[in-house]
Amino acid sequence: MSTTTLGIIGVGTVGAGAARRAVDAGLNVVLSNSRGPETLADLVVELGQRARAATPAEAASAGDLVIAAVPLSVHEQLNPAELAGKTVIDPMNYAPTPNWRAPELDSNELTSSELVQRHLAGARVVKVLHSIIPKQLLELHRPAGAPDRTALPLSGDDPGAKNEVADLLDVLGFDAVDLGPLADSWRSEPNTPLYAIPYVGQSPSGLTPRDLAAWAQQAPGVPVSAAGVRELAAAAVRGPAGFQM
Repeated sequence: MSTTTLGIIGVGTVGAGAARRAVDAGLNVVLSNSRGPETLADLVVELGQRARAATPAEAASAGDLVIAAVPLSVHEQLNPAELAGKTVIDPMNYAPTPNWRAPELDSNELTSSELVQRHLAGARVVKVLHSIIPKQLLELHRPAGAPDRTALPLSGDDPGAKNEVADLLDVLGFDAVDLGPLADSWRSEPNTPLYAIPYVGQSPSGLTPRDLAAWAQQAPGVPVSAAGVRELAAAAVRGPAGFQM
């Protein structure tokens, strides 16, 4: 495993969850956000000596791999020059709002990760960590070979980058299932059988989409095998993109 340092741009629930799992797995993390390193002081103290705060440019430079854990609606704020040559992990999902939509996603002309790859033309984008909630990421990791080890789907256009990310997932305690290029990443996005629910199990009946999301944020993790991921991906039917609240 060549990754010893993860650069993380955006430290909401996804970025912070990935940072915790990485530090616990023995990696170093360089955290950054749009508000400045000083706003991350408490999290750095919580994570310990393997974590430090920096600017997004410094996180991009320091990371062997970089997680771009920002809302998709602000992905164009990511600096293509700073991320050129990097393998960039994309955990973003499309969440249209009254103030922001992406017509190319609404029409299924592109997947959200293809949109990110187009913006970060000099980087190698790999879609992963988007289909599991941070709570379950922190609960479901297992040693390699464990019978109940969970698998996560990934997609990307660069085989070498996908191998790097699969190796990272192994260190974090997960198997990887390659779903193919970014054009096929919709198979694990919102509104498909592989998105989130397999990792939390059967929900209570009668929940609204918002209540279901809140329930899933707190639900115990349920292991999902590589075979299970492949089966769910194969069963996916492409429908409307993005969260449908």
